[in-house]
Amino acid sequence: MIDGGEAIRKLALNVARYTGLAPLAKPLVGGIGAILMLHRVTAKPEKPDSVNRHLNIAPGFLDAMIAGLKADGYAFVSIDEAVERIAARGKGGQFAAITADDAYRDNMTEALPVLEKHGAPITIYVAPGLINGTADLWWDVVEDLVNAGDRLTLTTSEGKTTIDCTSPAKKLQAIARLHTYLTSEVREEDLRAVLRELAHANGVDTLMTWSEIRAIAAHPLVTIGAHTINHSNLKRLSEADARHEIVGVKSILRAELGEEPRHFAYPYGYASAVGCREVGFVRDAGYTSAVTTRHGVLRAEHAGFLHALPRISVNGRYQNLAHIRTMLSGVTTPLANAGRMVVTI
Repeated sequence: MIDGGEAIRKLALNVARYTGLAPLAKPLVGGIGAILMLHRVTAKPEKPDSVNRHLNIAPGFLDAMIAGLKADGYAFVSIDEAVERIAARGKGGQFAAITADDAYRDNMTEALPVLEKHGAPITIYVAPGLINGTADLWWDVVEDLVNAGDRLTLTTSEGKTTIDCTSPAKKLQAIARLHTYLTSEVREEDLRAVLRELAHANGVDTLMTWSEIRAIAAHPLVTIGAHTINHSNLKRLSEADARHEIVGVKSILRAELGEEPRHFAYPYGYASAVGCREVGFVRDAGYTSAVTTRHGVLRAEHAGFLHALPRISVNGRYQNLAHIRTMLSGVTTPLANAGRMVVTI
């Protein structure tokens, strides 16, 4: 099945590269650096053909990307140094900071050896509820449910609906239907209960344990950041609940790791998950920085928006160094953001 949006994005990337637009534009729109966003880094993804395959990249590609960008003159820095460079409006040359969301175990087993090879720091954003099992990576659970059989019964406000899962195309449609249901029809506070009704056991065991997080947190290349308590869509929560997710995660991570997190990543990070209200809550909580999933390079103007920093997604659908270079040229930033060059929220 062809993803039309993905095909169009790749066409735009190739046009920008082959016409010479990207390298010509980079001195003008390339900004001062970028924050790169990863999720899983594994040579053997459990579901290589899944709808969530964009969350996986191979360690070999991570290796090639870091080597290639170093050759281009990028310095790989920690998130703390990235903030310092942003505040200094880019003095010191172009830089890249690597981040990873959710604390997947392969960040430690497969990504870290690559990072050690290059001396490249990483920030891993942790949601304690995922580690404790009190919250779910629901998008993985959804896929497990759809792949479990040919039919799935969903109970909505309009009654029971049977979803056809008999073919690969039908499974993709079913996943899309469940995503819409869980993110727009179910209250954020009820999401886990609904999942429990759909699946008695999700069987997902891809995240680090607390002992593993403590071990990797002690590594000189690793910074642990906060990702709310329960990986919640903050925009869908009340003010009290949203503030609790943002502030409460600090004390949990301090108790588990002995140090309070200084940096934050908004779960989901897109427009329907974080806006001005949520940015204000994170700023009030005293975090040094916060990242979204908005697509964009960093510019000097981001010194005034340290709690709404964009990232460049390094994902399984774009495992091509040329694509990454084109994104880092800055030409895709206005294309993805209605003409805006300084991307915040």
